[in-house]
Amino acid sequence: MIRHGRWLVFCLLCQTAVAAEPDPLNSPQWEAMHTRFLNGEPYTFDSKVTVEAPPEAEDSLNVPIALRVTDLQGIQEMRVFADLNPLPHVLNFRPKTIAPNLAFRMKLQQGSPVRVAVKTADGLWHVGGTYVEAAGGGCTLPSLGTSSGDWSKTLGQVSANVWKHPDNNRLRIRVMHPMDTGLASGIPTFHIENLNVKDTQGQVLAELDLYEPISENPMLSLDVGKNTTFTLEGRDNNGNKIAAEVTP
Repeated sequence: MIRHGRWLVFCLLCQTAVAAEPDPLNSPQWEAMHTRFLNGEPYTFDSKVTVEAPPEAEDSLNVPIALRVTDLQGIQEMRVFADLNPLPHVLNFRPKTIAPNLAFRMKLQQGSPVRVAVKTADGLWHVGGTYVEAAGGGCTLPSLGTSSGDWSKTLGQVSANVWKHPDNNRLRIRVMHPMDTGLASGIPTFHIENLNVKDTQGQVLAELDLYEPISENPMLSLDVGKNTTFTLEGRDNNGNKIAAEVTP
């Protein structure tokens, strides 16, 4: 019993030590993000997890972000969030049988850390991030589609391309959708909630949960191994379905 008690205390001390790591981006909201998105669980800031983005956003409605993870095994989930955005949760990514790499575009209301947290099978979150300066207005403006009133004509349409490479093909998907944040006056929240990528046998390659800060007409790029043909399935928060076949 004494040995068990000592081991429990040791584990708690280890977790506390991990959680006490200073934030390399020095964000006043980091502890709130840790509690909200990582459930207060143990984490480490890890150079194996990288976020690539421009230091300054030329267009706050379309900020390019690329996530890359190297040398981490047993990945359970990846969560992307922006500390200082009014809607900080950007997306969740669960790569099942493909590389844990993803590129997309998002909206930023102001300068903010943009982070990805990767949970491995041991329960530890590996966190990477970068700071992006933004002039503002990315989350509070209506989408162009909503403003023009013609979004319903193309809603849910999918276009995609596959670039073949010797070791790892690249799939780029574009889904037509306004992705309204609900922060523009008189325009309710309207966004894609989930999107699954499957191979020709119906096996899920990746699952994505998308949130309001993803840019209008989301464009997502994934490394998909040797696969060249895919099925896409998803829906938005109003129940509209997304379905498409991608072939070479």
